[in-house]
Amino acid sequence: MSKQRFARASRVIWIGFFANIGLTLVKLLAGILGRSSAMVADAIHSISDFVTDLVIAGSLKVASKPRDGNHKYGHGKVETLATAFVGIVLFSVGVGILYSGTMNIIGHFGDSPLHRPGMVALYAAIASIVIKEILFRYTLRTGKAVNSSVVLANAWHHRSDVYSSLSTLLGISGAIFLGSQWVILDPIAAIIVSFFIFKSAFFITREALEELVETSLPVKKEKEIIGIAGTVKGVHNPHDLKTRKIGSNIAIDMHIQVQEDLNVREAHDITVKLEQCLREKYGDDTHISVHTEPLLPADKKQTPP
Repeated sequence: MSKQRFARASRVIWIGFFANIGLTLVKLLAGILGRSSAMVADAIHSISDFVTDLVIAGSLKVASKPRDGNHKYGHGKVETLATAFVGIVLFSVGVGILYSGTMNIIGHFGDSPLHRPGMVALYAAIASIVIKEILFRYTLRTGKAVNSSVVLANAWHHRSDVYSSLSTLLGISGAIFLGSQWVILDPIAAIIVSFFIFKSAFFITREALEELVETSLPVKKEKEIIGIAGTVKGVHNPHDLKTRKIGSNIAIDMHIQVQEDLNVREAHDITVKLEQCLREKYGDDTHISVHTEPLLPADKKQTPP
């Protein structure tokens, strides 16, 4: 990751970090004063937000380091590892909120009846939805601009907070405006929140784990790479393509054929041109390895003119 991309990605993460600290304090206070288990659960969710923000900020700093003797492909996998961490933390938070909501419902029908939430909890939920939606849109736009999987994961983490706070708002509203017999809606909303969190955690973690186990790029992307190679003058029969992601960058390994009567310099110039075309499309930090083979008479019959 270049210095410019790192600076832009770090800025959006730190903005989210300080916003999450403020929201956590507000929601926790509102949940306690407003006697809302859903709002307290939402506040706990926000605690995980600024913890993951710290991890992401650290991973971006490491990922931005240049290649060295021990990391010839750079440090991009650190970013992927942080993305997986975000997903795992989200899942853990979802389990905690699901457990808390379930226990509150059980307690309500036992010896610990729930109290009707106060309006302060309702106002906190509305504020959280507005702030988190702004953070989501800002972080998503930045993540796409800098092509960072961990920043995009953090954006969807913000969006899960919007769903969380929306469910909290509905539960608190029902408990307040529908009467005391509906206070059960508050912990039910907390349980609904947990399932939104599980969904976000699943998709974030799956994508990160696929990258960590060296899953190839999508078939459409690989066909695009072969197509680009086929447009380069002197390149014949691009094949044996291998691809993978390394953080924000991709690695491309392919074989091509060139006319067998070319000298070493001419063959080299063709591979350089191919690498330039691929980097123009996928970025200067793309890792490219091209193996050159002679185009034999038998191969010419199979190669389109």
